[in-house]
Amino acid sequence: MAGQRIPIELIQARGSKHLTKAEIQERQDKEIKPIADNIIAPEYLTKKQKDEFYKIADQLKKLKIMGETDVDALARYIVANDFYVNAVKQMRKKDVRSDPYKFESWSKIQERYYKQCRSSANDLGLSISSRCKLVVPETKKKETPKQNKFKKFEKRSG
Repeated sequence: MAGQRIPIELIQARGSKHLTKAEIQERQDKEIKPIADNIIAPEYLTKKQKDEFYKIADQLKKLKIMGETDVDALARYIVANDFYVNAVKQMRKKDVRSDPYKFESWSKIQERYYKQCRSSANDLGLSISSRCKLVVPETKKKETPKQNKFKKFEKRSG
Protein backbone atom coordinates (compact mmCIF):
# COMPACT_ATOMS: atom_id res chain seq x y z
CA MET A 1 0.00 0.00 0.00
CA ALA A 2 1.38 3.40 -0.96
CA GLY A 3 1.97 6.07 1.67
CA GLN A 4 0.39 9.49 1.83
CA ARG A 5 1.34 11.72 -1.11
CA ILE A 6 3.86 14.38 -0.10
CA PRO A 7 3.81 17.89 -1.64
CA ILE A 8 6.58 18.47 -4.17
CA GLU A 9 7.91 21.46 -2.17
CA LEU A 10 8.46 19.18 0.81
CA ILE A 11 10.25 16.59 -1.32
CA GLN A 12 12.53 19.32 -2.69
CA ALA A 13 13.17 20.79 0.76
CA ARG A 14 14.15 17.39 2.12
CA GLY A 15 16.30 16.65 -0.89
CA SER A 16 15.20 13.03 -0.72
CA LYS A 17 14.41 12.56 -4.42
CA HIS A 18 16.03 13.71 -7.61
CA LEU A 19 13.33 14.71 -10.05
CA THR A 20 13.61 16.26 -13.47
CA LYS A 21 12.13 19.69 -14.11
CA ALA A 22 9.37 18.05 -16.14
CA GLU A 23 8.49 15.69 -13.25
CA ILE A 24 8.45 18.58 -10.79
CA GLN A 25 6.19 20.64 -13.07
CA GLU A 26 3.85 17.67 -13.57
CA ARG A 27 3.59 17.11 -9.81
CA GLN A 28 2.94 20.82 -9.18
CA ASP A 29 0.19 20.87 -11.79
CA LYS A 30 -1.53 17.86 -10.19
CA GLU A 31 -1.37 19.14 -6.59
CA ILE A 32 -4.50 20.61 -5.12
CA LYS A 33 -4.12 24.14 -3.80
CA PRO A 34 -6.68 25.49 -1.31
CA ILE A 35 -8.96 28.29 -2.51
CA ALA A 36 -8.98 30.97 0.18
CA ASP A 37 -10.75 33.81 -1.61
CA ASN A 38 -14.07 33.78 0.22
CA ILE A 39 -13.67 32.43 3.75
CA ILE A 40 -16.65 33.51 5.84
CA ALA A 41 -17.51 32.36 9.36
CA PRO A 42 -20.73 30.31 9.61
CA GLU A 43 -23.83 32.06 10.95
CA TYR A 44 -24.22 29.70 13.91
CA LEU A 45 -21.09 31.06 15.61
CA THR A 46 -21.43 33.76 18.25
CA LYS A 47 -19.71 37.14 17.82
CA LYS A 48 -16.83 36.06 20.08
CA GLN A 49 -16.49 32.76 18.21
CA LYS A 50 -16.49 34.57 14.84
CA ASP A 51 -13.65 36.80 16.02
CA GLU A 52 -11.67 33.71 16.99
CA PHE A 53 -12.60 32.08 13.67
CA TYR A 54 -11.17 34.97 11.63
CA LYS A 55 -8.05 35.16 13.79
CA ILE A 56 -7.22 31.47 13.25
CA ALA A 57 -8.36 31.50 9.60
CA ASP A 58 -5.96 34.36 8.83
CA GLN A 59 -3.09 32.45 10.39
CA LEU A 60 -3.93 29.29 8.45
CA LYS A 61 -4.26 31.27 5.19
CA LYS A 62 -0.77 32.69 5.73
CA LEU A 63 0.51 29.12 6.03
CA LYS A 64 -1.40 28.30 2.81
CA ILE A 65 -3.17 25.33 4.36
CA MET A 66 -6.75 26.62 4.72
CA GLY A 67 -9.33 26.87 2.01
CA GLU A 68 -13.03 27.50 1.72
CA THR A 69 -13.76 23.81 2.24
CA ASP A 70 -12.22 23.96 5.73
CA VAL A 71 -14.67 26.56 7.09
CA ASP A 72 -16.96 24.09 8.86
CA ALA A 73 -14.03 22.13 10.31
CA LEU A 74 -12.62 25.30 11.85
CA ALA A 75 -16.06 26.31 13.13
CA ARG A 76 -16.50 22.90 14.79
CA TYR A 77 -13.10 23.29 16.44
CA ILE A 78 -14.05 26.72 17.80
CA VAL A 79 -17.41 25.50 19.15
CA ALA A 80 -15.81 22.47 20.82
CA ASN A 81 -13.07 24.66 22.29
CA ASP A 82 -15.67 27.08 23.65
CA PHE A 83 -17.55 24.24 25.36
CA TYR A 84 -14.27 22.82 26.70
CA VAL A 85 -13.37 26.19 28.27
CA ASN A 86 -16.85 26.41 29.79
CA ALA A 87 -16.46 22.93 31.32
CA VAL A 88 -13.10 23.92 32.83
CA LYS A 89 -14.68 27.04 34.36
CA GLN A 90 -17.51 24.96 35.82
CA MET A 91 -15.05 22.49 37.35
CA ARG A 92 -13.26 25.35 39.14
CA LYS A 93 -16.39 26.36 41.04
CA LYS A 94 -16.45 25.41 44.72
CA ASP A 95 -19.89 23.80 44.65
CA VAL A 96 -18.81 21.54 41.74
CA ARG A 97 -15.50 20.60 43.35
CA SER A 98 -17.22 19.73 46.62
CA ASP A 99 -19.81 17.48 44.96
CA PRO A 100 -18.20 14.34 43.47
CA TYR A 101 -21.19 13.65 41.19
CA LYS A 102 -21.20 17.13 39.68
CA PHE A 103 -17.44 17.05 39.34
CA GLU A 104 -17.52 13.67 37.60
CA SER A 105 -20.25 14.87 35.25
CA TRP A 106 -18.32 18.02 34.28
CA SER A 107 -15.14 15.99 33.99
CA LYS A 108 -16.76 13.72 31.39
CA ILE A 109 -18.03 16.74 29.47
CA GLN A 110 -14.57 18.32 29.59
CA GLU A 111 -12.95 15.13 28.33
CA ARG A 112 -15.46 14.81 25.47
CA TYR A 113 -14.80 18.35 24.24
CA TYR A 114 -11.05 18.00 24.74
CA LYS A 115 -11.05 14.99 22.39
CA GLN A 116 -13.11 16.90 19.83
CA CYS A 117 -10.74 19.88 20.04
CA ARG A 118 -7.65 17.72 19.70
CA SER A 119 -9.06 15.84 16.73
CA SER A 120 -10.14 19.03 14.97
CA ALA A 121 -6.84 20.74 15.76
CA ASN A 122 -4.92 17.87 14.17
CA ASP A 123 -7.08 18.02 11.06
CA LEU A 124 -6.56 21.76 10.71
CA GLY A 125 -2.85 21.83 11.46
CA LEU A 126 -3.30 23.63 14.79
CA SER A 127 -1.01 21.30 16.72
CA ILE A 128 2.76 21.24 16.37
CA SER A 129 2.97 17.67 15.09
CA SER A 130 0.17 18.08 12.54
CA ARG A 131 1.59 21.39 11.32
CA CYS A 132 4.95 19.75 10.68
CA LYS A 133 3.18 17.28 8.41
CA LEU A 134 1.28 20.00 6.54
CA VAL A 135 3.66 22.94 6.27
CA VAL A 136 6.52 22.87 3.84
CA PRO A 137 9.73 24.21 5.34
CA GLU A 138 11.23 27.11 3.45
CA THR A 139 14.68 26.46 2.11
CA LYS A 140 17.11 29.33 2.08
CA LYS A 141 19.86 29.08 -0.44
CA LYS A 142 23.19 30.37 0.76
CA GLU A 143 24.85 32.56 -1.75
CA THR A 144 28.52 31.84 -1.84
CA PRO A 145 30.78 33.79 -4.09
CA LYS A 146 31.98 31.73 -7.02
CA GLN A 147 35.61 30.88 -6.77
CA ASN A 148 37.87 30.37 -9.70
CA LYS A 149 38.63 26.66 -9.71
CA PHE A 150 41.89 27.30 -11.62
CA LYS A 151 43.23 29.80 -9.09
CA LYS A 152 45.36 27.15 -7.39
CA PHE A 153 47.30 26.63 -10.62
CA GLU A 154 48.10 30.30 -10.97
CA LYS A 155 51.76 31.20 -10.85
CA ARG A 156 52.59 33.55 -8.06
CA SER A 157 54.72 36.47 -8.95
CA GLY A 158 57.27 37.82 -6.59
